[in-house]
Amino acid sequence: MLVFQTLGVVFGDVGTSPLYTFSVMFSKAPVEGNEDVLGALSLVLYTLILIPLIKYVLIVLWANDDGEGGTFALYSLICRHAKASLLPDQLPSDARISSFRLKLPSPELERSLKIKERLETSLTMKKLLLILVLAGTSMVIADGVVTPAMSVISAVSGLKIGVSAVTQEHVVMISVAFLLVLFSVQKYGTSKVGLVVGPALFIWFCSLGGIGIYNLVKHDTSVLRGFNPVYIYYFFKRNSTNAWYSLGGCLLCATGSEAMFADLCYFSVRSVQLTFVFLVLPCLMLGYLGQAAYLMANHGDTTQAFFSSVPSGAFWPVFLIANVAALIASRAMTTATFSCIKQSTALGCFPRLKIIHTSRKFMGQIYIPVVNWFLLALTLVLVCNISSIYEIGNAYGIAELGVMMMSTVLVTLVMLLIWQIHILIVLSFATIFLGLELTFFSSVLWSVGDGSWIILVFAVVTFLIMYIWNYGSKLKYETEVKQKMSMDLLRGLGPNLGTVRAPGIGLLYNELAKGVPAIFGHFLTTLPAVHSMIIFVCIKYVPVPVVPQNERFLFRRACPKSYHIFRCVARYGYKDVRKENHQIFEQLLIESLEKFIHREAQERSLESDGDKDSDSEEHSFSKVLIAPNGGVYSLGVPLLADFKDTTKSFSEASTSDEQSETPTDPSIFDAQKNLEKELFFIRKAKECGVVYLLGHGNIRARKDSWFIKKLVINYFYAFLRKNCRREVANLSISHSQLMQVSMTYMV
Repeated sequence: MLVFQTLGVVFGDVGTSPLYTFSVMFSKAPVEGNEDVLGALSLVLYTLILIPLIKYVLIVLWANDDGEGGTFALYSLICRHAKASLLPDQLPSDARISSFRLKLPSPELERSLKIKERLETSLTMKKLLLILVLAGTSMVIADGVVTPAMSVISAVSGLKIGVSAVTQEHVVMISVAFLLVLFSVQKYGTSKVGLVVGPALFIWFCSLGGIGIYNLVKHDTSVLRGFNPVYIYYFFKRNSTNAWYSLGGCLLCATGSEAMFADLCYFSVRSVQLTFVFLVLPCLMLGYLGQAAYLMANHGDTTQAFFSSVPSGAFWPVFLIANVAALIASRAMTTATFSCIKQSTALGCFPRLKIIHTSRKFMGQIYIPVVNWFLLALTLVLVCNISSIYEIGNAYGIAELGVMMMSTVLVTLVMLLIWQIHILIVLSFATIFLGLELTFFSSVLWSVGDGSWIILVFAVVTFLIMYIWNYGSKLKYETEVKQKMSMDLLRGLGPNLGTVRAPGIGLLYNELAKGVPAIFGHFLTTLPAVHSMIIFVCIKYVPVPVVPQNERFLFRRACPKSYHIFRCVARYGYKDVRKENHQIFEQLLIESLEKFIHREAQERSLESDGDKDSDSEEHSFSKVLIAPNGGVYSLGVPLLADFKDTTKSFSEASTSDEQSETPTDPSIFDAQKNLEKELFFIRKAKECGVVYLLGHGNIRARKDSWFIKKLVINYFYAFLRKNCRREVANLSISHSQLMQVSMTYMV
């Protein structure tokens, strides 16, 4: 079952590459003799061995982030070990989340420490790292456009072999119809067709192997000489420049290698490795050997090498299963694009969009409507304008190589910073694979004028959207930090905050992880009353895949106790699913607050100086992590290790003479009385209702700013922010509970 699931999700893309690899290669370097076939075969075999097998299966898969793969998982892993994120919202308490499992670089390894220090102190290094990650991600999104176009049109092209009357125009029309159906059913998710996907790919790989063996036996077993790399030298010697052009087509045999890493969240490293080594790789090699054996006897049939080599009696079944495999590969790549965009959104590098979770069982199966239809439109443009699989293949190579090169650079950084292995091994990895990929990249770039430039333009536009969003978000956050309210000013207003404290709870959503946001001062100056209890709620994404539910909320006091002002940081990982509605969120929030107050009272009774309230905000914070399920975690304050939750239901009467146990110590009695009083206050405030105070902070460039900065901030970033999804939209709050105030910062 695990093999079937892995085949359906991970290997659909690389499995369909035999449909077009030789055809694209020989369009650049026509076959003039058997040595050309052997040389091309040798190139394909060693590309399969070097890139998918050695680089990805044996090395890159181990650079996962607690089972998560992909470009942003690598970025998250690096940011966790070195403070390389450009968004300055890190909290020391985040490192105490259990899923961090942070292993700091060993003090003995000076190289690793120097790299960590350089990353943390150099703004240039942080920007360069972010640019690499965003460039790789934009190529993944571009891959989501090219993969459906290439897979579907190459599979449908087999009709020209089976039915002689079919022309290229017919192939394009049928491909467009298939793509419309494919993207239309994307919203139903993959779980509903999961039982069909795995076995269909298994039949496809078995067909590849079987056809390969048939052609080897029937035509020419001497193609096994292709395992001798000397034929690569002969191939370049005979074809020189044409052989170099054909490298772009050769790379297509390794398309989908990045999917093995990006889709790692669904499976274990070992399951992907075993499936590839013992099933996928042998079947692929047999498929290419069989095509080469056929071409040794038929030099002129290179335009449809795969379908021409299929036995006539098996043509239509193979054609059918090839189209099914192509659709599966396209669907999986589109889903991977959705996941990539969700990760980049969580880490502050993409505008927020509506995300629909298509499966209650698997949290990774998501659907983003805007992105889905955007990908469909671009795919149709690509198919209609560049109907030739040779030109689409060149665009495919550009997208794949962009992702591969960024992964090589990031994994090299992981080797240096986290794995701390010998420098010679690191240099060998970087030199071999980056050199190989740059060689392939030079080949595909040479043919970019054929029409594949469209994919480069799309990748550049996507990169600019992500970079502008990250740049604007960073400026906005830094400005809010600089303009946050002074604690002295807040304390000077007194417990009533200079206004009327109306019954109820106000949840003020803001992006500050610490400090009192300036937007709260805007509320105080524009409203005649504020709620009797204020909670500053910050939704924060931390660089881990998933935050355990019992470590979700972090509560602190923002002011002395009489002010009834708290801070709550709700932390999520970049793969977390936020499905709770506002009623559940309120319930979890209030439960967590009550646990926090109980724990704080327990702390004060254990501390010798616990009766004094600290005047500073930092000391008034109780460094305790309180969970909605009752879990309580110390964040550095000495506590009893065997503390158990002793929450009791208190009478609604604020004074009661009936108590089963009366404390003998007056200070303990006062502490218990204050605890009951505060809990009673919270419950009464909750009964009066909860109102969501939404502060929308906008930014505009100063008049003396550069023209480019004004253009980026006042128009591009403003447009993205105006049209993105609001953070609070996930809670589906009714309008009667909403109060919104806007504030503009000059940056």
